Parts: sequence; C-alpha cells; structure tokens
Amino acid sequence: MSKLRVFTDGLWKDNAIFTQMLALCPLMAVTSTATNGLGMGLVTTLVLVGSNVIVSLIRSVVPNQIRIPIFTLLIASLVTLVDLGMNAWMHDLHKVLGLFIALIVVNCAILGRAESFATKNPPVLAFLDGLGIGLGFTLAMTIMGACREIVGSGKLFSGASLLLGPHFKFMEVTVIPEYHGFLLMLLPPGGFIMMGLLLSAIRLGKRALSGKAEKVDASAAQGGCHV
Repeated sequence: MSKLRVFTDGLWKDNAIFTQMLALCPLMAVTSTATNGLGMGLVTTLVLVGSNVIVSLIRSVVPNQIRIPIFTLLIASLVTLVDLGMNAWMHDLHKVLGLFIALIVVNCAILGRAESFATKNPPVLAFLDGLGIGLGFTLAMTIMGACREIVGSGKLFSGASLLLGPHFKFMEVTVIPEYHGFLLMLLPPGGFIMMGLLLSAIRLGKRALSGKAEKVDASAAQGGCHV
C-alpha cells in the first residue's frame, strides 16, 4: 500500500465517524459548536499520531499476550500529557472539552488503529495512518459541529477567539442574522438528529456518484461496440 493511499484512506474511506461509526460519545456531547468539534478533533489527532508511532516502534518487544493493556497504558499516558498541557496553555478550551479529553483513552478508533495497523507496519506508515484517521475524525467533528451550530444559533465558529486564541477571531461568522435559534440542535438529542441527516446525505451522494459511474461505463461499453 502506498504512503499516499494510507493517508487518504483515513480521511474518508476509513473515516472513524462517517464510515466506522466510532467515537459517537464525544461526537454527540462536544459538537455543539464547530470550534469545540475542531478542538476535540485536533487533540484526538495528536494522541492518535503519538500512539501509532510509539506502538509501531515497540511492536517487536511487546509480548503478544499483554499487548492490549500495554497499548491502553500508553494511550492513557499520552492523553494525560495532552490534558495537562491543554490545562496549562489552552485553559479555556480545556474547560469546554473537560471530561471528554480523559475519555479519549477509551476511544475505540485509537486502540483499534494501534492494534490493526501500527502493530503490523513501520513507523512512517503508522504516522501517516494516525494523521489521516485523526484529520478525518477532525473533519467529521467540525462538519457535525458546524451544521448543529448553524441550525441551532445561526452562527459559525462562535467563541473561536476565546478558545483558540485572538488570532482566530476571523473564524467567527454570523451565518443567519437576527436568528433566534433552535435549542434542540445544541443539545445531545440534536446530535443524533444531525448525525442521521448527515449519514443520509452521504449515502445519497455515494449512490448518485455510483449511478453516474455506471452510466459512464455503460456509455463507454456501447461506444466500444460500434468501433
């Protein structure tokens, strides 16, 4: 498998949320805004990349019988370091994400990639896999948060300057002026509704694209018969 393929598959084909349906707990609870989704996604990406690379480096010396506890301990150590670092340097974002930073330890996507990919591949491929899966996860979290935020409050990336720093002020946009909001979309039940709508849209889009591809193939076949 090529390095580019390893990276790009994680972005969409093997997307942790839209394809594998993993990490739904933080997805429903954190993505009330696009800013929260982006922050949680980037934190998870950092842990994913770190765990994949370290697991790939130590895979030959870890006893097979205790590999899962060791991988879990490794992920927990990385999450603790990230949690302490965010509390020190990104305190506002840390307060918003709160408990869900610690819950990254039990994110099935992280342990799953360590077990299914990093233990079988060299560090470079493990790094690209972790980066691709992490950015795909970040993309899904941000899209989910953006959709919920627009429908729920008519804004986009609200609080970005407070959570991520003053340099991110340009991201704060009022999409629908004088909009009174739809509170349900900002609550966890709204996450389930939006997730269903997004999955339906994705599947309809895939079906439409596959239909177009079949028509193109049929046209090419018919054209070949006349030659």
